[in-house]
Amino acid sequence: MILDTLGPILEMAAFGLLSGITVFFAIFVVSAKDVVRAGLSLVMCMFGVAALYILLNAQFLGVVQVLVYIGAIGVLILFAIMLTKREIGGGSRAN
Repeated sequence: MILDTLGPILEMAAFGLLSGITVFFAIFVVSAKDVVRAGLSLVMCMFGVAALYILLNAQFLGVVQVLVYIGAIGVLILFAIMLTKREIGGGSRAN
């Protein structure tokens, strides 16, 4: 009986926490100076979206999000970033 009243509250709390984490990583993708950190933050943002889909009872969309976007596009972006000949540390040094 108490679980019936506590269930929607916990679900809303989980949704708020996941959406906050997703928005945080989305803002970090845009504001990050380092390209590798921006790519990893994009993957984490995609994980947050997949978790939100699963929480909203859209399991198929959550699985597609993980397989297609995180598994294929996220890894492709990270490999493209790592294979560039640019230095991994962000900005240039002033001498």
